[in-house]
Amino acid sequence: MNDSDRALCVATAGLLRASAAIASWGLALSVISGVVLALTGRSLPAVAWAAFALVGLFGLAERYLALRLHLDATLFEGLAHGAIATLPALDGALEKLGLRRAADATRPLPDRVLGTRQLMQRHGIVVATQTVVFILALVLQD
Repeated sequence: MNDSDRALCVATAGLLRASAAIASWGLALSVISGVVLALTGRSLPAVAWAAFALVGLFGLAERYLALRLHLDATLFEGLAHGAIATLPALDGALEKLGLRRAADATRPLPDRVLGTRQLMQRHGIVVATQTVVFILALVLQD
């Protein structure tokens, strides 16, 4: 791996670490919605109850995406610092963990970075949706 690839890995890992703030917000929305449902669920109007429940359901998707982003950040850091020597070595480790199919060809680094950025965008969309539904739930409660 050359210096340019290592720099790309470090920058990608840094971007992924920065996105942890978005993940924290998504988790907070899920927890608050769960607490609201647990404490006042029976007294809420049905629409507000459903909106808080929907925030919690989106929270499941958010947690999965946050986990994937955290894993990607760790893998990009490993590539950047030489703990993972090559992309085929990374693919082999992921295959042994059951996180990658054996038949898949090794993707070049720029494609992996693009895939990770797309995953970040999906995570951002889920958290933005959670936020809108949460605000709607607040407006709809009595």
